[in-house]
Amino acid sequence: MSETLHAWDSYYVIVGSSAAALTGLMFVVITLMPQLRRGAGATENTVAAFATPTIVCFCAALLVSAILSAPWTSLRQAGLAVGGSGILGLLYTGIVARRVFKTAEYRAEIVDWVWYVLLPGAAYIVLVAAGFLFDEQDAGAMYPIGAATLGLLFIGIHNAWDSVTYITLRAREEEAMEPSQPQPKHDNKRHKR
Repeated sequence: MSETLHAWDSYYVIVGSSAAALTGLMFVVITLMPQLRRGAGATENTVAAFATPTIVCFCAALLVSAILSAPWTSLRQAGLAVGGSGILGLLYTGIVARRVFKTAEYRAEIVDWVWYVLLPGAAYIVLVAAGFLFDEQDAGAMYPIGAATLGLLFIGIHNAWDSVTYITLRAREEEAMEPSQPQPKHDNKRHKR
């Protein structure tokens, strides 16, 4: 058992640390974006439908990496933990689908449904199936679990880029549409007493 998990140690260190770093970076980007604070096309519903699932993808990759780096007494326990995290991911994907459907500020396109609902849902399904099949006799489930974990990382990277570019472009469009503020006239005459 330890040989199976040990063989994947470097893989999950790389994926897990990347997911953790990108999660932190996403928090920084959202905090520093002045357009987001002004509400340039990004209300609480939009953030919940598009930015939060990105962070959840990163955190899911980090969670699976942590699960498979832990010192388990049996592979079956690790597999059940991975399968359970996949079930939670599937439940969350259902919530995301509802939020994307209800977003009023932005009408989701097919590509949004693919990247924010279908691909994460598929990764979580793989985690459920491979996690529950994972045992001491057959460690072959490590490959689909590894692929799903890496997939969640790449989905998160795509979605983070998508969110940031959308907010930036939307803010520029709104700035271009705002009328110029008239400059106040300064009176150069000196006032006499």
